Amino acid sequence: MLGNLSIVHIVLLLLVVMLIFGTGRVKNLGRDLGGAINGFKQAMREGEEAARQSPPATPPAVQHAAPDTLTTTTTNMTKDKEHQA
Repeated sequence: MLGNLSIVHIVLLLLVVMLIFGTGRVKNLGRDLGGAINGFKQAMREGEEAARQSPPATPPAVQHAAPDTLTTTTTNMTKDKEHQA
């Protein structure tokens, strides 16, 4: 249903919105929306410039547990179960 909107439907919808909210509010809404879009674009430009200027960050080193620690813990748990039985 929404895909069947013609230009006449859109114009009527805009007229109803303007009658309900008034032209002043619609103007302010458009101005606020435009300012938000401009602010977003500016932030995107600044982020891209900062990314170009800074060197690429190296990921932190991943620390793995020593394999002996896991084996020792498993062995100790097995020995504890044997002592309890």
